[in-house]
Amino acid sequence: MSISVSNVSKYYGSQAALKNVSFEIKSGQIVGFLGPNGAGKSTMMKILTGYLPASEGETRVCGFNVNENSTGFRQQIGYLPEQNPIYADMYVTEYLHFTGSIYKIPNLKDKVEEIIRLTGLTPERHKKTGQLSKGYKQRVGLAQALLPDPEVLILDEPTTGLDPNQIAGVRELIKELGKSKTILLSTHIMQEVKAICERVIIIHQGQIVADEHPDKLENLGLTKRMTVEVLFEPRPEFEQIITIPGIEEAKLLGDRWLLTGHPEIDIRPAIFNYAVHNGTMILEATPHQQSLEEVFHALTI
Repeated sequence: MSISVSNVSKYYGSQAALKNVSFEIKSGQIVGFLGPNGAGKSTMMKILTGYLPASEGETRVCGFNVNENSTGFRQQIGYLPEQNPIYADMYVTEYLHFTGSIYKIPNLKDKVEEIIRLTGLTPERHKKTGQLSKGYKQRVGLAQALLPDPEVLILDEPTTGLDPNQIAGVRELIKELGKSKTILLSTHIMQEVKAICERVIIIHQGQIVADEHPDKLENLGLTKRMTVEVLFEPRPEFEQIITIPGIEEAKLLGDRWLLTGHPEIDIRPAIFNYAVHNGTMILEATPHQQSLEEVFHALTI
């Protein structure tokens, strides 16, 4: 296992930030680590990287006990925190040489050149890091995390504040890195999870509430209420739709109505009866699959 977390708790005084958290991540997986603000995501990542000690439990990275062998496991892990700690007055190449010297990386010059190419920093390499766009600053952060060629990458909100083009670039880089490394990725962007993660861990109030493939999470059926997506011709108004027996919620998605009913009522017969008696055709009627956002909301409210 690249990462093994067993019954980890973290207390700040009497407040528990993490409560008996356990999970394992195999080598070569890209795992999304999700949760609302204050759920314990960053605390868990800091424990994994040795920045914080756990109050209870055991954490292992690449077989090393984080609390017992800090030097050994630090050589196997790269970390990009949410607040990217780069030195604004250093040039890109200078900063990477400085970081590499701390790791005592052999053949450092060649390694820096390799990482600059890998992270797409070549056009900006002669600038000071403080002059870079947010997207390129994130690439510099990734570059320093990759310098020691770690087996595990811990990325905390790597695309926060980036524009759509920058997000796409960083996502592609992470996907490429995932071919050879284990990646634990914290993010609030559900499209990012769907795009690059093969597994999702959701944490809420310091405890894991879901651990599954994104597609399977969307099929959990966390609510017993039936939701149907209906395309009418002509399209009825809200005031008409809400009169259908059993309908508790109606939302318009483009040209389709998203109709949700009472937990104990199958609303489909009432929808078809409405169409028959009001001269309206139903062109499409399909069960609505929960989105990852809806699942996240249901698990963390």
